[in-house]
Amino acid sequence: MASQFNDKILIEVIYKADYCLPCHFMDEAVREVLSQYAGRVEYRRVEFLKGNGRKRFFELSCALFGEEAVRTHCRLAPVPSLFIDGELVAESIPPRFELEEAIEDALSQKRRQGG
Repeated sequence: MASQFNDKILIEVIYKADYCLPCHFMDEAVREVLSQYAGRVEYRRVEFLKGNGRKRFFELSCALFGEEAVRTHCRLAPVPSLFIDGELVAESIPPRFELEEAIEDALSQKRRQGG
């Protein structure tokens, strides 16, 4: 699912809860680089134990594995994980340079698509 803003990319982190240290550190890693992409990145934490986060977690899991695999085999998106414009980018906390590279690649792709 692309960002609702044509010129921005959407970064989402699958986030269980504050007590999940890998989730916390993934969220922190993304937040540390956001300021250098001001106006070009929309960021959301997908808190899948709460409200709308459940639906989005299901959507992202289905995008990865298909709805049948999610429903019948409980194939779910990794926790934590990092998605850019609905595409899985990292299943573990990426080093800063890898995160920046993934963001730059997504922004370049968005520009090439005319978004």
